[in-house]
Amino acid sequence: MQRLGLNQSLQQKLSPQQIQFIKLLQVPTAELENRIEEELELNPVLEEGEEEERQDDPQSEESPSEESPSEETQESETTPEETNPNDEIDINDYLRDDDYTSYKTHNDGDDDDDKEMPIAMSTSLHETLMTQLGFLGLKERQNIIGKQLVGSIEGDGYIRRELDSIVNDLAFSQGIETSLDEVETVLRMIQSFDPAGIAARNLKECLLLQLERMDDGQDVDVIVAKRVLLECYEEFTKKHYSKILKKLDLDDEDFIKDAIELIVRLNPKPGGETNSSGGPTKNQYVIPDFILVNNNGKLELSLNSRNAPELRISRSYSDMFKAYDKSDKKDKKLKEAVSFVKQKLDAAKWFIDAIKQRQHTLLRTMRAIVDFQFEYFLDGDETKLRPMILKDIAQLIGMDISTVSRVASSKTIQTDFGIYPLKYFFSEGIATDSGEEVSSREVKQIIKDLIESEDKNKPYPDDKLEDLLNEKGYNIARRTVAKYREQLNIPVARLRKKM
Repeated sequence: MQRLGLNQSLQQKLSPQQIQFIKLLQVPTAELENRIEEELELNPVLEEGEEEERQDDPQSEESPSEESPSEETQESETTPEETNPNDEIDINDYLRDDDYTSYKTHNDGDDDDDKEMPIAMSTSLHETLMTQLGFLGLKERQNIIGKQLVGSIEGDGYIRRELDSIVNDLAFSQGIETSLDEVETVLRMIQSFDPAGIAARNLKECLLLQLERMDDGQDVDVIVAKRVLLECYEEFTKKHYSKILKKLDLDDEDFIKDAIELIVRLNPKPGGETNSSGGPTKNQYVIPDFILVNNNGKLELSLNSRNAPELRISRSYSDMFKAYDKSDKKDKKLKEAVSFVKQKLDAAKWFIDAIKQRQHTLLRTMRAIVDFQFEYFLDGDETKLRPMILKDIAQLIGMDISTVSRVASSKTIQTDFGIYPLKYFFSEGIATDSGEEVSSREVKQIIKDLIESEDKNKPYPDDKLEDLLNEKGYNIARRTVAKYREQLNIPVARLRKKM
């Protein structure tokens, strides 16, 4: 027998406005402009730019100051739903276009700020290779194969697609029946193009292609370097130099030292900075969300002006509301149109509110971070960074940890000593012998300094780094040393060893 009962539960549901704010808060400055453009396209009521001068007859308008206090109070305290229980549109709430044209965000930044992201353009890798392909004067069949191969080259200069697959591509897309040998013959031609090492299928082939350009048959270093790659590539990648000596039947490390240094100087990514799609290179400069200036010991924080766009409500809707106000209210089409505009007005108002709230939250959070790390921001000395977690800032500003996380996850700040992501300033604490806590950032810097000053013939293993840190008073375990070293992108001792 089933029993019926009542259960109470407390659930938190976010309103559409709150969801919109959360999404905007996560957007970095570099993407905010695109998000605003999307909203401008979706909502015709929303406009960008400064408020226009009113051209209407002054006698036909009433400014807010000319209205009686009772009318202002009534309008501010009454909502359309309260006035119209039958879902009628209260025209008084929308007829006064003053309320909407003045409802905008204000750009407090420099008006001369560049509105476009600076982009450096250059000729694409594929265009350069296609030009060189044309110089070969190939027959039409080989030229088509060459174009297919060039189109398969990725931005770093490699061909990672299997040649068998390229043979199939030519058959299906170009109607050309070819063989693996024929494709490889054309590939060899392309591998002779500049830059050296282009169109390699793996790193080993890329390095060998570059050595081939240097080989005149007399340079001993080039000859030994080619032998190292061809016969001892696995040992070379793991820096097992003693095994290389034995495998090549050499007695002295000096025989391979110069050859190894030659290989290390080669370019592992001959495609350079060209993007993976083969399109023009676009070097997008970092656009900071905040700007911090040290003015004689006084830290002045400002929000990048791109975070405060000029947005306003369009004035063009007022004619529709005036026409509706003078009508008999029975025109169904006009009523539907006015209802549609009402929805767009509310959406525009919510969006501008969300932008304003975003600006306020960003500044409030960043000010708390600057106050917390004040000593660091004075001169950028990493040893002055205090241990700081999201909870610390959330408590200071009285907001949820998730809000601080959204601000810190994708924002950057420009300081007198560089541009840094906000995540950089958050770190866990490490206990010292004196009982104090220091930032893990400070410990990482010490690890980096120790490794930079080590004897490269006998680099420090992690347990030695642990001992050195303990001697300096930092209570840290070997596994933590390993974690920090990996976060610094520093390889293990064996791979740091040099001859």
